[in-house]
Formats: sequence, C-alpha cells, structure tokens
Amino acid sequence: MSDDKAIWPPIDPISAGLHGRCPRCGEGRLFSGFLTVGKRCTNCGLDYSYADAGDGPAVFVILIIGFIIVGLALWVEVTLSPPLWLHLLVWIPLAVVLCLTALRLIKGVLLTLQYRNKAAEGRLDHGE
Repeated sequence: MSDDKAIWPPIDPISAGLHGRCPRCGEGRLFSGFLTVGKRCTNCGLDYSYADAGDGPAVFVILIIGFIIVGLALWVEVTLSPPLWLHLLVWIPLAVVLCLTALRLIKGVLLTLQYRNKAAEGRLDHGE
C-alpha cells in the first residue's frame, strides 16, 4: 500500500474539534454519531483508530458544568429563595443539556489536539 505524500495545510485543532471535523483536512466528519468517533475521514481518509479520549472529556465536563450549575443554583437560592421543586425543574434539565453539549465539544477538541500533538501511549526507553 502506498503512502499518501500529500501535504495538508495546518488546521486549527480547537476550531476543528468544536465543529466536529477531521483534524488533518478540516473537512470530513469526526463523529459518526453523537459521541461515536467514525472509522475514517470521508474526505482525506485519515484512520481514526488513534482516537482515544478516555475519561478526559467527562472529567472536564463534570468540573466545568458542575461549577457553573452549583454556582448559579447557590446564587438563585440566596437572592430569590425559590421552592425546592423549582430548583429541580430548572437545574436538572439545564445540567443535562449543558453536559451533553459540552461533552461532544470537549471530546472533539481533545481528539484533534491528540492528533496535532501526536500523542500516544507512553513507551519505555531501554537505552538501546
């Protein structure tokens, strides 16, 4: 199999990740489902088998969205003192929507940064 020697222009990994685009060409789709990474880019043929974000996106989402929701809920409680049922009615759906949205965005950014920085598993150097 011959290697493609085409030179791809540099793509901004943040922009490509936020838009869910291929980290090499910036055109093809990164996701085949909502959070499922595709097999390969439909435009340039980049194999996405390298893509493994692990638990990174979930950790960032929990920390960021949790901070926002708890801060807003605390502020609303102190300033307005609404009943508990109103807190549940407002904050649970807002947390779900924000978490799902942020999870896709952050996963896309982490995967494109992984490609850009050629991140891989750690290897032991045996001094050979």
